Amino acid sequence: MTDECGRTIDYLRLSVTDLCNYRCRYCMPAEGIAKRDHREMLSIEALAEIGQAAVHCGVKKIRLTGGEPLVRRGLLELCRLLRAIPELEELCLTTNGALLPQLARPLREAGVDRLNISLDTLRPDRFAAMTRLGRLEDVAAGISAAEAAGFSHLKLDTVLIGGFNDDEIGDFLALTQAHPWEVRFIELMPMGPCAAWEKSCFLSAETVLERYPALQQIEPQGVARRFRLPGAKGTVGLISPVSHEFCGQCSRIRVTADGRLKGCLHSAEELSLRGLHGEALEAAIRRGILQKPRRHHLAEGPSGTPRTMNQIGG
Repeated sequence: MTDECGRTIDYLRLSVTDLCNYRCRYCMPAEGIAKRDHREMLSIEALAEIGQAAVHCGVKKIRLTGGEPLVRRGLLELCRLLRAIPELEELCLTTNGALLPQLARPLREAGVDRLNISLDTLRPDRFAAMTRLGRLEDVAAGISAAEAAGFSHLKLDTVLIGGFNDDEIGDFLALTQAHPWEVRFIELMPMGPCAAWEKSCFLSAETVLERYPALQQIEPQGVARRFRLPGAKGTVGLISPVSHEFCGQCSRIRVTADGRLKGCLHSAEELSLRGLHGEALEAAIRRGILQKPRRHHLAEGPSGTPRTMNQIGG
């Protein structure tokens, strides 16, 4: 299905929870968030029904997000229900990786095709400081478990933060020389807790190219510009929502864990899907697609959404 700007919308990011086992400084407050009554959140059956309705509206790819999706009870059943949709071409999941030692193989068996693993630093002390609750060795074990379970061509999502991890760019690039992974540097966006951070924290993804001119451009994938070091097994992706606005190529919609459709991550506009079924649900999704905003306004100021990232789905 196409929206009013002529963009083909075929990608749904479906959040299954706003809870997380980390408290990353750019995403959540130190004390975490209050756990909401389960009746406020979509059931596994409702999430699956929305996924199926979205596929009927032309969605080909679904990514499960959070919070941290692996803390959601019933996640494996949801994966099985979504994988059973005949027209769905790809089922993906984004995770911080800490629970993959236990869940990588069950996820693969439940039908998940691909994993993205969030990893902002390769230094244990920085990792602990950024996540407040996490241990780098848990993520390393999760990556190993994912590969052992048959997940290939893993993507590591790294939020580029000035003064925190920009001195590790070379270390991340070295991972692509040794492994068939894609390290994706994502620009920090002014939303949630980090909206008031110093400007020096917000680096353009061009910083990677400026410091490492040996990177050779290859074919893009989605909104990521992609590169490779000579002889490397893996690749490098640059995702630049601030410095290189890609709204004109955006093919996604989002549904929050409490059942609100968002046409844009940074828009305050939301459309409730709760309690809708069948044709009414599909009609609401189509309406949400048609109302997808033309662009965000990050170049002019902070994000327009009142939600934090964990409440939307990363």
